[in-house]
Amino acid sequence: MHIYNSLSRTKEELRPIEPGHVKFYTCGPTVYNFAHIGNFRAYTFEDILRRVILYNGLRVTQVMNLTDIDDKTICGAQEKGVPLKSFTKPYIDAFFDDLKALNIQPAEHYPAATDHIPEMIALIAKLFERGLAYTSEDGSVYFSVDKLPGYGKLARLDRQNLRAGARVAQDEYEKESYGDFALWKAWDEGDGEVAWDSPWGRGRPGWHLECSAMSMHYLGETFDLHTGGIDNLFPHHENEIAQSEGATGKPFVTYWMHCAHLRVNGEKMSKSLGNFFTLRDLIEKGWSGREIRMVLINGHYRQPLNFTFDALEAARTALARIDECVDALEEYADGAAPADSVPVWASEARDAFTAAVNDDLNIPEAFAALFALVRGSNSALRDGKLSATDAAALLTLFDRMDSVLGVIRFGRAARTDAVPAEITALVEARAAARAAKEWAESDRLRDELAAKGWEVRDSKEGQKLKKL
Repeated sequence: MHIYNSLSRTKEELRPIEPGHVKFYTCGPTVYNFAHIGNFRAYTFEDILRRVILYNGLRVTQVMNLTDIDDKTICGAQEKGVPLKSFTKPYIDAFFDDLKALNIQPAEHYPAATDHIPEMIALIAKLFERGLAYTSEDGSVYFSVDKLPGYGKLARLDRQNLRAGARVAQDEYEKESYGDFALWKAWDEGDGEVAWDSPWGRGRPGWHLECSAMSMHYLGETFDLHTGGIDNLFPHHENEIAQSEGATGKPFVTYWMHCAHLRVNGEKMSKSLGNFFTLRDLIEKGWSGREIRMVLINGHYRQPLNFTFDALEAARTALARIDECVDALEEYADGAAPADSVPVWASEARDAFTAAVNDDLNIPEAFAALFALVRGSNSALRDGKLSATDAAALLTLFDRMDSVLGVIRFGRAARTDAVPAEITALVEARAAARAAKEWAESDRLRDELAAKGWEVRDSKEGQKLKKL
């Protein structure tokens, strides 16, 4: 398995520190609002990464943080006049609901910043011991970037242009705002009740510090892989490296992976342009999590992704093709045990799929291999070239591919759930007509069901119903 390492700017073979076990950290949501589809572009990329690692037979320990202390969450809590935890909880709950709606596998740990203040204070203490931290006039603590020789290696910064002694107090800032960054922010009135005691006075941690402390707490001082959106590369990830390596004297992370931005209809997502969507906005418009997931993953993660409603329509059509093929294979297999091998054309599709996902998560090529399998299966079914055991083996291969893609089985059961009473009555009436050999009435009822959006098929087990 080869991945593109943002640190070296090259593709490298993934070689975990502990053989057979990949430990990786993902920058999770800042829980001041509902996550939008741009956020989920990153989270679905990280889900694919996790699934490909598992596909290769490796074990995974994944940590995704919940940023519940930062300028935005504190401001939101102050505006609503509620405690910080009360403000962030609805957005945390919604985030986990959204992960399920997109079939994103759960990480092993979801640490919240508010639950790890002691680890953050201990990390700052180490930076003081190493001469990399200092206290400002207002009681805040800053990291001295000028005292760490390797600062800027991830973002490839020109250190000669760093403004020595300049300070950046806010959590997020532009690349041009080079300077010392806040490790601990002294309390002020704008923070309200959001403050903790520390050796440097009452205050709260800086955003960058939170991820360093939590990732090392769960994964160790050096671990395999760190991921996030390309906008996190600087300053956030650069500052994580500085704090962590400055405190431990050890390499922080071996591989860094970053996904590109998502655009909507070719433009940057913006509420003023009317193209800003949360996941629940799209679901309210009638799109399923399955369809949205397919659009979000069907592009190379290092290339910008253009999200459009035409792409959602195409995903709906493509998923219907997959469903029709899998349904036909299931009916043909009829519960048979899978054969020991698959036809040559299917093994070629399998090999192409594996090569694609192991080449820096090339999911467009992986989908091409999947649809080669669909075409080959449909052709073999049409020509009568499959046995029941062959069909069962092909279904096993579809499931193997789906262990990475997460769109084939996901959501299929829901298509036949909650059949309206009116439709059930028509199906029962048709069964009675067929039993009485009233074929014209049976056909009329089939057409009526189709007009109402339901397909009925006859099989050895009786009528099978599917929502169109």
